[in-house]
Amino acid sequence: MSDERTGGVLLLIAALVAVIWSNSPWRATYASLSGTMVGPEALHLHLSLSTWAADGLLAIFFFLVGVELKHEATVGSLRRPKEAGVPVLAAVGGMVLPAVLYVAVVLGLGDPEGIDGWAIPTATDIAFALAVLAVFGRGLPRVLRLFLLTLAAVDDLLAILVIAVFFTEHIDLVVLGAALAAVAVFAVLVRMRNWSWWLLVPAAVVAWGFMHASGVHATIAGVLLGFCVPAVAVHGETEPRTHVLDDAIRPVSACFALPVFAFFAAGVNVVDSGGGLLVQPVFMATTIGLVAGKLVGVLGTTALVTALTPLRLPDAIGLRDLVPIGFLTGIGFTVSLLITELSFDEGAHRDAAKVGILVGSLLAGVLGALALRWDAQRARSADMNRDGIDDTETGPIE
Repeated sequence: MSDERTGGVLLLIAALVAVIWSNSPWRATYASLSGTMVGPEALHLHLSLSTWAADGLLAIFFFLVGVELKHEATVGSLRRPKEAGVPVLAAVGGMVLPAVLYVAVVLGLGDPEGIDGWAIPTATDIAFALAVLAVFGRGLPRVLRLFLLTLAAVDDLLAILVIAVFFTEHIDLVVLGAALAAVAVFAVLVRMRNWSWWLLVPAAVVAWGFMHASGVHATIAGVLLGFCVPAVAVHGETEPRTHVLDDAIRPVSACFALPVFAFFAAGVNVVDSGGGLLVQPVFMATTIGLVAGKLVGVLGTTALVTALTPLRLPDAIGLRDLVPIGFLTGIGFTVSLLITELSFDEGAHRDAAKVGILVGSLLAGVLGALALRWDAQRARSADMNRDGIDDTETGPIE
């Protein structure tokens, strides 16, 4: 259940079931299920199932994102600026260009109202991208996975900042303070010698509840809680708690939280629109941004950085390896669907963006898979990153 390929397959199945059901003769039952309200009204948590999936279950995924970022920043690749420089800048370029292309397309096609979705094609679905790399990248250097992981982690961090800054309409500072206090309690509990799930889970739920009520998107609570987990071994333990919690929670995220979110978010009724969604400027802008914007942004930024600065790609990686990586970052899916929910109210714009995400992510995934096999079958030089020093053996992706 922790295998990246398993999570990717379950995500795909959940999305396919949603698309088929929402366009079948029984599509009204899908809409009814998505809109079913559950939860206590007294706590302002009487929400639809689709909202619970986006605000609640997705917080589990973002907790893992926070844990991964904390680990990489403390003991991983992000703590060494020279090694992290290229993927970090590539992630920035891979977010800026899709946003620019999106805005250019919607304005050029005369749909200024669609500009609210500018952030939709900027995100990368780390789970899907790593799953495709694991299946089709066999034989390529293992360090390529670390490069994609670093790039996607920075991409997620920037997406989190975008959500926090641009999609927060009002903030209740008192309630936000209560949420941060609950996060602080969690930080103390997760560092104690005798730590316990029975204490961590209630503290995390309270932090999530206050964050949801404050006006800040509730998934931000997941990220903050993930940052609190110690990334180095404490109290004489042999393994950092980032690893322990990641190993314990990843199966829940990959095999339940993400597929359920995908099921409720990917169901777009194309039948009743008569195909009109496919000619919407938002659809075209989203698709172009994910497929072309991500590729050119990642590849172009890397080419400029390595040509104009002392920064270099890691050992055993060449510029050609970033063609498949660029395509894989165009698999937006999970975070792109979340940003769509935040960008548009229900209607043609939201539906067109979701179809664009599904089509764009599918195209990016297929092209990325083909590019990986093309790259793996070509001969590799002794100095792929062209730093004047022969690459050390890093081992292949298995």
